[in-house]
Amino acid sequence: MSSYDSAIREPLITGHKTYHQITEDLASPTEKAPNAAWIIGFLISVSLLAFGLFCIAWTIWHGIGTWNLNRTIGWGWDITNFVWWIGIGHAGTLISAILLLFRQKWRTGVNRAAEAMTIFAVICAALFPGIHVGRAWVVFYFFPYPNTRGPLWPNFNSPLLWDLFAISTYFTVSLLFWYTGLVPDFATVRDRAKGFRRKIYNFLSFGWTGSAKHWQRWESLSLVLAGIATPLVLSVHTIVSFDFATSVIPGWHTTIFPPYFVAGAIFSGFAMVLTLMLVTRKILNLEDYITIEHIESMNKVILVTGTIVGVAYLTELFIAWYSGYVYEQFAFFNRAMGPYWWSYFGMMFCNVLSPQLFWWKKFRRNIALTFFLSILINIGMWFERFVIIATTLARDYIPSSWSYYSPTWVEIGIFLGTLGLFFTLYLIFTRVAPVVAIAEVKSILKSSGDQYCGPNAIHHHDDHDHSHHDHDVHAHGDDTAALGATTMLADDQGHEESLQLDQNPTAEAIVMDEPETTKEETITRAEVKSDDLKKIEGIGPKIAETLNLAGINTFEELANTSTERLQEILDNAEGNFGGNSPESWARQAKLAAEGRWDDLNDLQEKLDGGKY
Repeated sequence: MSSYDSAIREPLITGHKTYHQITEDLASPTEKAPNAAWIIGFLISVSLLAFGLFCIAWTIWHGIGTWNLNRTIGWGWDITNFVWWIGIGHAGTLISAILLLFRQKWRTGVNRAAEAMTIFAVICAALFPGIHVGRAWVVFYFFPYPNTRGPLWPNFNSPLLWDLFAISTYFTVSLLFWYTGLVPDFATVRDRAKGFRRKIYNFLSFGWTGSAKHWQRWESLSLVLAGIATPLVLSVHTIVSFDFATSVIPGWHTTIFPPYFVAGAIFSGFAMVLTLMLVTRKILNLEDYITIEHIESMNKVILVTGTIVGVAYLTELFIAWYSGYVYEQFAFFNRAMGPYWWSYFGMMFCNVLSPQLFWWKKFRRNIALTFFLSILINIGMWFERFVIIATTLARDYIPSSWSYYSPTWVEIGIFLGTLGLFFTLYLIFTRVAPVVAIAEVKSILKSSGDQYCGPNAIHHHDDHDHSHHDHDVHAHGDDTAALGATTMLADDQGHEESLQLDQNPTAEAIVMDEPETTKEETITRAEVKSDDLKKIEGIGPKIAETLNLAGINTFEELANTSTERLQEILDNAEGNFGGNSPESWARQAKLAAEGRWDDLNDLQEKLDGGKY
C-alpha cells in the first residue's frame, strides 16, 4: 500500500462494485419510474408548497398586518426563517469546496446532494426579504441600480444591501460549482438514453466526450470555483450576522456574531445534509455509496461545530456579565428567565447537549440516532435564530412598549411552504440527475472500494503498481481527472485512442495459499463451485439463471463457450433475451477466471463508455 493509505481505514464503496455496477446503481434512479415512497413524499411536498403560495398571496393582498408583528417586534418568523435557510445552505459549498481542496475522499458520497441542497435553501431564503418589504412591487429597492431617486435608496450603509451582494454571489458560484460537477454524469445518462430524452441530456452535458482535454478543463474549473467558493462560505453568514451586530441593541451589538453565525450555519447545514442523505440512502438503495464511514465523518464535523457553537453561547454569557452593562445583562437574563425561556433552553439542549453523544463511536455510527439528532439540531438552530430576534426585540429600553410575539397562521403557512418548496425541488432533482456523483465515485474505486482496501479486500496491488496508480490519481487536483486519463488518451487535436489491455496492466490479484484439502474435499468443492456471473457486463440475474440452467456456472466455463452457443442459449430462453449481445462475455470471463480484476474493470469501463 502507498504511504498515505491507512491500513485500518474503512472502504467508502462497498459491495465489491465494478465500474459498470456503479453506473447502473447511480444512473438507474433517473431512468426508472418513481417508487411509492417518492410519490408520497412528492405529494406531501407539493401540498405544503401550494399552502405556502396561498399564504404568500394572502400576505400580498391583505398586507403585512396579517402577521403578528408590531412596533416593538418588527422582525419575527420571517427573518428567523431567512437566517435559518441561509444557514442550511452553507454545508453544500463547504463539503464540495473545502473538502475538495483538502483531498477528502469521503466527500464523493454526499457532495452532489449537498450542493443541490445549497441551491434550494438559498432559493427558499430569498423569498423572505421579498415578502417582508410589505409592498412586493417595490422589491427592486434592494438592487443597486443607478440612483435616480435621490439619497433615499439604495442605502449602501445598510447590511441588508450587503446581504444582497453576498448571497447573490454565493448563489451564483454555488450554482456553477454544482452544474460543473453534473456535466460528466449528464453525459453518462445521455449515452444510456434514447430519443428526446437523449437530446435533453446531450444539451445539458455540453457535448462532453470524456477526452483527456475535457477532464483537464473540468478539473481546472472545479478547483477555481472551489477556491472562490471557500471564502464565500465564511463571508456570507458573516455578513448576515452584520444585520444584527451593526445595531446598537443589547444582545445584538457584539463582535462574536460573525464566527458564531458561521459555525452555526455549518452546524445546521451538515445536520440537514444528514437528514436528506439518510432518507435518500434508504429510498434509492444507496447504502453501498453512502456508507457508515460517510455518516461517521459527517457526525465528527457536527460534533466539532456544535462544540464551537456551545462555546459561543457561554462566551456571550460571560461577556454580558464581565461587561457590567446592565442592559446587556438583562438581555441574556430575559432570554433564560423571561417569557421565552422555553426557546432558550430548547436551543441549549438541541445544539449544545445532544451533539455531545457523538463523542462515542457507537453513537456516531448509529443510523437511527443520527437521523433523530440531525432533525433535533435543525430544530435547535431554528430556536437559536428565534431567541436572538424575538426575545431581544420583545423587551427594549421602555417597559411600557414590551410585548410578546407569537406567529399567525399566515406566518406558519409561509414557513411550511418553504419546506414544501425545498423538498419538492430536491425530489425532482433525484429524478433528473444522479444523487451521488458517478464519475467521482469511480475515481476512488481502486483506492477506497472494499475489494481493494479494508479487512475484506480480495485483491491487493504490489507496491510498484499501486504507487504508480496512486500517483496518477493524486497528482491532480481532483481524483476524477485521473479517471479520464486512465481510460483514454487524447492528442492535441482531441483525437482519442482507447487504451489496450496490455498497456501498463495493473498487478494481478495475489492468490492466497489455501489450506491443504483431501481428494474427497476437492471433488466436493468442485461439484458445488459456482461463480457470480453477474459480474460480467451484460449479464443480469435472469440471464445468469438461464446460463446456470444451461450448465454454465463458472467464469472458466463461460470463457470456453463460443459466442454462437451463448447466442443460441439466449434465443431459446423464455425471457426473450435474444436482443442481448454476448460477444464480450467470453473475454470478460477469461479475465475474471484468471483473477485479473483490474483488467476486467478497465475493459468493462470501456464497454460501458461505448469504446468497443
